Amino acid sequence: MDQALFISEGLEGEIGLKWMIKGCQAVSVSHVLKQCPLHLLLSSRLGEGPAGAVSNWTKIPPPLFKKVVIVLIDSLRDDFLFGPKGKQFMPYTAQAVEKGTSYSFIAEAKPPTVTMPRIKALMTGSIPGFIDVIMNLNSPALLDDNLIWQAKTSGKRIIFYGDDTWIKLFPKYFVEYDGTTSFFVSDFTEVDNNVTRHLDRVLKREDWDLLILHYLGLDHIGHLTGPNSPLVGLKLSEMDNILKKIHISLISKEEASLPNLLVVCGDHGMSETGSHGGSSEGEVRTPLLFISSAFEKRSDPLTQPELVQQTDLASTLAVGLGLPIPRNSVGKLIWPVVGGKTMREQLRFVHLNGFQLSRLLQENTPAYEKDPGYEHFKIAEKSHGNWIKLYLEGNNSEILLNFGKKVLKQYLEALKTLSSSLSKQVAQYDVYSMLVGAVIIMEVLLLLLLSIPKALSSRAEFEVPLSPPLFSLLFYLMCLVLCAVHVIVCTSAESLCYFCSLSWLTAVGVMMLISVLMCGILSTIARVFENSRFPLKNPVVSSSNWSEIDLLIVTGTLVHVLSLGASSFIEEEHQTWYFLINTLCLVLCQELCRNNFLLKEWDPQHSTTVKQNFDRIGEVSECKNIDILATSNSKLGKTTSSAGFIKGSDKWISLASPWIILICCRLLRSLNQTGVQWAHRPDFGHWLTSSEHKSELSFLAAVSLLMVFFLVQRRCSLVSKIAMALGLLGVYSYRAAIGNVVFPWQHDSQDISKGITEARFVYVFVLGIVFTGTKDILKSQVISADSSVKNTGLWEVYSGLVLLAALLFRPHNLPVLVFCLLIQTIMTKYIWRPLNCDATQITIMHYWFGQAFFYFQGNSNGLATVDVTAGFVGLESYVEIPAVFLTAFATYAGPLLWAIHLLCYLSSEDSRMSTGFLTHPSAVLAEWVFPELLSSAILSKVHSIVQSIIELLHLRELTWTGKSDFSGNAHIFLRAVILGSLATEHTQTAKNSVAVSHGSFCYALMRSIPVAIYIVLVTGLRYHLFIWSVFSPKLLYEGVHVFITTAICLFFTAMDQNHSHKVQD
Repeated sequence: MDQALFISEGLEGEIGLKWMIKGCQAVSVSHVLKQCPLHLLLSSRLGEGPAGAVSNWTKIPPPLFKKVVIVLIDSLRDDFLFGPKGKQFMPYTAQAVEKGTSYSFIAEAKPPTVTMPRIKALMTGSIPGFIDVIMNLNSPALLDDNLIWQAKTSGKRIIFYGDDTWIKLFPKYFVEYDGTTSFFVSDFTEVDNNVTRHLDRVLKREDWDLLILHYLGLDHIGHLTGPNSPLVGLKLSEMDNILKKIHISLISKEEASLPNLLVVCGDHGMSETGSHGGSSEGEVRTPLLFISSAFEKRSDPLTQPELVQQTDLASTLAVGLGLPIPRNSVGKLIWPVVGGKTMREQLRFVHLNGFQLSRLLQENTPAYEKDPGYEHFKIAEKSHGNWIKLYLEGNNSEILLNFGKKVLKQYLEALKTLSSSLSKQVAQYDVYSMLVGAVIIMEVLLLLLLSIPKALSSRAEFEVPLSPPLFSLLFYLMCLVLCAVHVIVCTSAESLCYFCSLSWLTAVGVMMLISVLMCGILSTIARVFENSRFPLKNPVVSSSNWSEIDLLIVTGTLVHVLSLGASSFIEEEHQTWYFLINTLCLVLCQELCRNNFLLKEWDPQHSTTVKQNFDRIGEVSECKNIDILATSNSKLGKTTSSAGFIKGSDKWISLASPWIILICCRLLRSLNQTGVQWAHRPDFGHWLTSSEHKSELSFLAAVSLLMVFFLVQRRCSLVSKIAMALGLLGVYSYRAAIGNVVFPWQHDSQDISKGITEARFVYVFVLGIVFTGTKDILKSQVISADSSVKNTGLWEVYSGLVLLAALLFRPHNLPVLVFCLLIQTIMTKYIWRPLNCDATQITIMHYWFGQAFFYFQGNSNGLATVDVTAGFVGLESYVEIPAVFLTAFATYAGPLLWAIHLLCYLSSEDSRMSTGFLTHPSAVLAEWVFPELLSSAILSKVHSIVQSIIELLHLRELTWTGKSDFSGNAHIFLRAVILGSLATEHTQTAKNSVAVSHGSFCYALMRSIPVAIYIVLVTGLRYHLFIWSVFSPKLLYEGVHVFITTAICLFFTAMDQNHSHKVQD
């Protein structure tokens, strides 16, 4: 039984893999026998070598090294070791690279370049999925076949010190371990000392086979200060001394039988900003160094190291330790490391690797026989069989050696092709679960689109007709069909499906959700068609003219959505938003010029006609003694002044405001280079953060904090103003404590700290301001419906969030916050109010500027631009919930601040927001006249009066301050009068609620459209070349943004909770 198992485990006696893990089944003996060429299998049974010795073809290859030490230096970039910094700060290691017994390589990592997926790649040889970015926060146990499991199974003793991610991935595998927290990036000293303190004791012992050390200090320095910080050199020198100690200890304890091996590597690199997660060259290229006395001493000077894949390490170490190669490994042997043996053993190694890769190809590719790598492997295998015949015949001539080199070359070429092919094809997608999610998202989007007419009407109703479908026959039929499809898919699926793994109760609930959404869509469509069959008795001519702003909004939204289908546009998405807001500023400039110059003088005929309209209404209202003319003169003059043009100095400020905004945006673009193509170019932010310009950065930070105070304090109470001033002073103190900026009396040489006390000092004021605002909001919602109290509370909350952003932003990014507040102030006073923009337009403008400021912060669609240091401001240790919240807030501060400002603005505006009838002249007439006409005695006359006004307006081709033709607004007046939406004593409150409702709906719609379309695009492009490096990070950003948008819309809804009751009253 054992002999048969040994034969079945491999060609030349060693093919089998010990990969018995959960969810996997071993390949049967008969299956493997069918894969083995008969002449090779027979030769493995001969049991006789060329000199009559017993053959070891059927045995597992013996290990090449006795002890292996893996030193993983987090964020070790290739130029840190092979570049000038390596020679300067790591002299011992550089000497070993150039003249020692070592082999040097550059290992290329695949995105996402974060720690947990990279550890999986190093130990399994497989390419992790992008979902591991999220799992990186709390790594689950690794169930895939891996090198650690193989070593543990074979009886090897493993010791680990360092990043606790290893302990989470490989629980109970280490005989001794000590984990350190990887997320507390403020610490770059103790986190490494906790690893090094074990070295002296462990290196003296002999009771271990594999020692793994994971140092985090360099990664933390990169996050804090970047790759050009002086701290990087100090840390590299520390690592060089540690490597020297380990190497000397391994050499001193080597035995004659087997040498020891020291492996130096990085899990990922570091971008120019010090972060990682993306696919730039600095992030994906890491050094890989093998040092052992088994290697020949280098005589020639080292040229550029060879490029290998990070996944190649698993198969190389497996052979070096005498272990089976992990089952799902797509890596190939790093040949110089294992190539120092006899030709017979070399061919065994490459055939073992080739058979493992070819079997993996068969499992993942139906037409595997046509794959070039598989064909090359079969050719090499056939040549290998011929070489074995010569070897067994005792042929030791030069012909046998040359023939062996030819076979080896064929194998290496086959391994290269197989590995490359598997790296592209090994990704397996759960298409069924993806389709279910995409269907639900598209249904929700379609419901939002169908609800636009009612949601943006005067009553701001958003009602999804879900109750009737729950009791309809169509609903039950759809549920039955979907459940049947679910059973068929889950019982016939060959691979594991996430949706199928859920409980049947959950699955049925999802099917019911899909069914009820579909029935709701059909019901909404049917209602639309039914309403279209019954037109109004007195139809009116509505205006179909769109302003330039409306056209730009619709066109810009469509262009942005379409651009998501191209990888280049996703990489440089910031350019799209910069272009859109610049174009928006130009259109706003055109509108302001038209209102202030082209329509500066009122048309006399126009004025006379409007007066006649008031007269006719006044005649009917004489019994109520309504002073229509006096009212009309004052009200009309006020409306004309705001809607038509602005007099005095404000006029010129208003005309200059779009150009001021354009200048601000241009300055912000120069602050942070983002994207991919031009991210490497120097920008003003890099200049400020260099150590030579700390005084300039300090001055800029101080001025920015002062500007923030002056721009925010105008709407705060006295207590909040004091808290804001003290909080901003604390922000500067915190940055001075950690060494980013200096006080005028402070020296650069002063010791830096973590700034825990200063940061918590600021948190106190942030919580105090937010608590004060929340108290006012709750008071207005629960105790008294006072809109002024609610508006004050909202501005207080907004001020608290601004203070929090000032604390979390890096000093060179504080101008982003200043310009954000400045642009909001300018647009509020000099653009939106003069132009009488409605709630929909203002909401979309807020959304556009929020997206642009996301990129002005230096963010991109790559994970490398996430500033994880923000999650540890004021924390002494890693606490998951606060760290995640602070990191998310700092990343999405731009969109968040613009969204909260939108809510504050819509809630505080009196009569300029909401639907079109609130800003049209006909709505003004209805607002002044209708409350007096509401009495039951004259209600019967209202319709005839309005009808006569409409007839009069239809005869006049007039314009009203550059708006659409006046007759086109008549239907709005009629609707206002007939429905009585402005007739109650709560008119003002209702208008504010309608504006907030419109803002919430439009904001949700603006996020839903690109997200839904992008999910469909990603599903269709899942085999795209850049799916992991471009599309997947963008999908992750969109997912987090959707959660934030949901929270914002819920906040909007909470502020609008009394709207429906007030409208009904």
